[in-house]
Amino acid sequence: MMSVEEQITIIKQGTVDLIPEDLLREKLERSMTSKRPLTVKQGFDPTAPDIHLGHTVGLRKLRQFQDLGHHVVFLVGDFTGMIGDPSGVSNTRKRMDHKELLHNAKTYTEQAFKILDPKRTDIDYNSRWLSKLVFSDVLELASTQTVARILERDDFEKRFRENKPIGLVEFMYPLAQGYDSVVLKADVELGGTEQKFNLLMAREIQRAYNEEPQVILTMPILEGTDGVEKMSKSLGNYIGISEPAEEIFGKTMRIPDKLIVKYFDLVTSRTPDEIEKIRERLADSSTNPSHLKRELARDLVTQFHRADAAASAERHFDRIHVQHHAPEELDKVTLDGDSDGLWIVKVLTGAGLCESASQARRMIKQGAVSLDGGKVTDVELHVERRSDAYTVKVGKRRFASVTIK
Repeated sequence: MMSVEEQITIIKQGTVDLIPEDLLREKLERSMTSKRPLTVKQGFDPTAPDIHLGHTVGLRKLRQFQDLGHHVVFLVGDFTGMIGDPSGVSNTRKRMDHKELLHNAKTYTEQAFKILDPKRTDIDYNSRWLSKLVFSDVLELASTQTVARILERDDFEKRFRENKPIGLVEFMYPLAQGYDSVVLKADVELGGTEQKFNLLMAREIQRAYNEEPQVILTMPILEGTDGVEKMSKSLGNYIGISEPAEEIFGKTMRIPDKLIVKYFDLVTSRTPDEIEKIRERLADSSTNPSHLKRELARDLVTQFHRADAAASAERHFDRIHVQHHAPEELDKVTLDGDSDGLWIVKVLTGAGLCESASQARRMIKQGAVSLDGGKVTDVELHVERRSDAYTVKVGKRRFASVTIK
C-alpha cells in the first residue's frame, strides 16, 4: 500500500471537492495501521439500462481506490430510484416502477466490471434495507433534518421561489441516500458535483446515528455529445459503454472540439503530462481536431471492446463518413408490397429506419433519404417490387438492405 500522502495525491486528481481532507488523512492512517481497507461507496439509480461515459468518471475514481487497496460498494439505487433524485432538476420527476428499475439494473454488474475489479467490489441494492423500514424508522430518519435545511439546496430553493411544486417525497431522497451510508458504514462517498448537497447531508445523518461521517468526493460533470447538457440517456446525448464499437466510435467523433481535452482527462488513463500535450496540440492551428477525436475514439473503443474492434470501427466510420459508402454489413429486411410496390414511408418505418410515418415524411422532405444512392424527394413514391434488395439510407448513419416481395 502506498503512503498516505501518495494516496491522497492520487485520490485528489480530477476531483472538484474533497471534504474534509484532514479526515481522509486520518482514515487512511487508521487503514494502514489496522490493515483494514476503507469502504468507498457510490450509488447509481437504474433509471435507464445503460451505463454511459458520464457514469465512468466516478467508476474510474472507484477503480483508483481499489488499486490503492480499498473496498468499493457499487450501490444500485433500486429503492431511491422510485423516489427520483431531485438534484439538478426544475420539476418533480415522474416516479418509476420498481420492476422497471430492476429490469434496467440487470446488466449493471456486467457493465460496471468493465472498469471495476470484481474481487474488491460489492454489488448491493438499497431496497435491501430501505424497503424494510417501518414508519417509526422513517420518522426517526426525518427527525435528523429540518425543512429549512432541505430548502438550502439550490434546486429546491429555486423551485420554492418560483412557486413550482416540490413533492414531499422528494425531501426523502437525500435522507434515504444518507441512510445508505449509515447502513454501509461508508468511509468515503463519490458523486457528481450536483450531488454535493446529498453527500454533505449523509455526513450529518451519519453523525445523528453516532457514526463517524464519511469523506465526500465530487467529480466533474461530463457533458454529452451535444456539448451543452449533462450526459443523459433521456436527452439522447450519451455514449453507452456497452454499445457496439461502431456506435462508440461514431458518437465520439461528434463531440464538440471544446470537449476533447475534458474527455481525454476524465474518461481515459492519459497522464497529466499527456493531457497537457493534447491541450497544446489542440491550441496549435495546424492541428486538425478530428485527428485528436480519432485518438479518443480508438481509446474508448479499446477500453470497452478490444484494439482490433477499434480499428474495425474506424474503418466503418471512414467508409460511411469519408468515402460515403454503405457499411459492409447491412441489416436485412423483407417487406410485403402489392401490385404498386410499397409506399416509401412504409419502407422506412418497416425497416426500422424511422420511428414513425411523420418522421419518415420529414426526413424525405429534408432530403435525408436515399434509395440505391439516389435521393428520394417524393413523399408519395411507391418502391417497386423486385428480387434483389434496395440499399436504403436515412441521414448519415442509418442503412438497411430492403427486399420488397
